[in-house]
Amino acid sequence: MQVIEWSGLSAEARKRALARPESRQAESVTGLVENVFAAVAAEGDAAVARYAEEFDKLAPRMLELTDEVIAEARTSVEDEDYQALMAAATNVRAFHEAEVSGAYETQIAPGIECARVMRSLGAAGLYVPGGTAPLFSTLLMLAIPARIAGVQNVIVCTPPDRDGNINPFIILAASICEIDAIYLVGGAQAIAALSLGTEMIPKADIIAGPGNAYVTAAKAYAAALPNGPIIDMPAGPSELMVVADEAADPAVIAADLLSQAEHDTDAQVVFVTTDAGLIEAVELAVEEQLSALPRQKIARQSLAHGKAILVQSTLEAIEVINAYAPEHLSLNSQDAEQLVPQVRTAGTVFVGSWAAETFGDYAAGPSHVLPTDGAAAKWSGVSVSTFQRSMTVQRVSQSGVNDIAAISARLARLEGLEAHARAADIRLSKAGAAS
Repeated sequence: MQVIEWSGLSAEARKRALARPESRQAESVTGLVENVFAAVAAEGDAAVARYAEEFDKLAPRMLELTDEVIAEARTSVEDEDYQALMAAATNVRAFHEAEVSGAYETQIAPGIECARVMRSLGAAGLYVPGGTAPLFSTLLMLAIPARIAGVQNVIVCTPPDRDGNINPFIILAASICEIDAIYLVGGAQAIAALSLGTEMIPKADIIAGPGNAYVTAAKAYAAALPNGPIIDMPAGPSELMVVADEAADPAVIAADLLSQAEHDTDAQVVFVTTDAGLIEAVELAVEEQLSALPRQKIARQSLAHGKAILVQSTLEAIEVINAYAPEHLSLNSQDAEQLVPQVRTAGTVFVGSWAAETFGDYAAGPSHVLPTDGAAAKWSGVSVSTFQRSMTVQRVSQSGVNDIAAISARLARLEGLEAHARAADIRLSKAGAAS
């Protein structure tokens, strides 16, 4: 990790210090995404298959989750493993079922009642990464809030493994979420198919889920299409910022940093502290733990983008947090609770030394699908409301017309919209005649 002393940096240098890996925004990524969308728009499934075979060496296919397929997946896993999956699903469901509805109703004046009601989106396209690791946990984190929101048509795309197979836990997670089929296709071609609709893959109203730089760029491109889908958020390669003080255990910090570094070569970890000695201790602990990891090569490449930032005060640490806007923020310090109210930009916050980011990835409850690349400054993580839209309902009685018609007509005429004004006037006249 690169060691940086924050206090001595200029504003421009601070911006560079918190930059994400350049490979996430490479022009080659956006260029390929545009080509994929153009081909899928013109050729449909044939283009999806061509790109799938080029990038994943396998043609896409649909796997129907029949009773037999689910039973085979169930018998291939240990009971304790299945119970862990069920426990995680229970916690995720409990958290999202507690979400407060955005619906409400209020009386503006006697005879004028207005309400906000929530409606689920028609079709949700869920992208579940599976290139280097089968992220069945992501399926739970997406499908459970979508189902609670009331989405009936849930479409799941995930890349198969190198042999063209699908991990049994993805099948079981899909079964828990009452999903009927899975489309074995990944990358930008999956996002293009969900955005445009093909003969095999239905068109989605929303596309949700994390992915690599190509998937993230494809989602952004899809959202800009005329009548294209909305997206949950920019959710690319994982990132974690750990803020710690001299009381923190270097081994714990190292474990947390590596838990995200092993995700992807484009993942980024950032360590912020007021203790210069702790940086050296954490670096030693990282190297010691790294040598025993099965995904050591990926983690090492990720750590090349890592930063260790030395700050002079808690105030500077908060400045770094809010400037970086991390997807995951771990506050491993004695004053962690006091820092939470000052954090304005983070996808999710883990408070105290006991709160491992890993818990949030699997079983704590909130969705682990969160904004990356600084998007946490403007976007929220996945929740039930991600899969809903609101509309307002306005009820005006005869008595209410007397309060609102004259005001509306006057304002309409000030804008030069006479027909608007007359639509108000005619109701005022009819209400007066009926009195």
